[in-house]
Amino acid sequence: MMATILRDWSYQYQWLYDGISRIAALSVGGEARFRQLALQGLTIEPETKVLDLCCGSGQTTQFLVQRSRHVTGLDASPLSIQRAKKNVPEAEYVEAFAEQNPLPDQSFDVVHTSAAMHEMQPQQLRQILQQVHRVLKPNGVFTMVDFHAPTNPIFVPGLAIFFWLFETETAWQLIQTNLIELLEEIGFEIQTQQLYAGGSLQVIQARKR
Repeated sequence: MMATILRDWSYQYQWLYDGISRIAALSVGGEARFRQLALQGLTIEPETKVLDLCCGSGQTTQFLVQRSRHVTGLDASPLSIQRAKKNVPEAEYVEAFAEQNPLPDQSFDVVHTSAAMHEMQPQQLRQILQQVHRVLKPNGVFTMVDFHAPTNPIFVPGLAIFFWLFETETAWQLIQTNLIELLEEIGFEIQTQQLYAGGSLQVIQARKR
């Protein structure tokens, strides 16, 4: 119940959501670093076509447009899209559910998502990853950062409290999901999986086979 109330508030009050995000991002050296974790080691050039999936109000989109002239942000929330257009006007935006992605087949070189997959039900997650595979060009790269079951026990209580306050059962389901296996099953080849913050965050980069 507490999580539901705080999540509702965080969507309604952008300052609260931003505050929560900054606190959570401290474990990896601040929000700017957190938002670029999944972009490390990627080749993104001015002509690279990039999809920022579940882009929110443009927190990572702002870094993507510095590298590419062809960035599209997709989000299901009209309020988030409105904020993103204001915050990062250089990108194109599409209001749609990630599992019902309306964008054409094989139209992106890179698909990025940051801290969104833990909000999805397991079946939704599978559908979203299938859509990612569909819209990527052959050899295109999917890169994501999200929660992971901590490998360092010191981080377990903090993550549990954070989930209890701000998240729902889908966050717990994600950290029990073997994303590597799921991505391989869908048709991706894993390039890298890196853990941060005592294992409580993971970055996965996978190439479309």
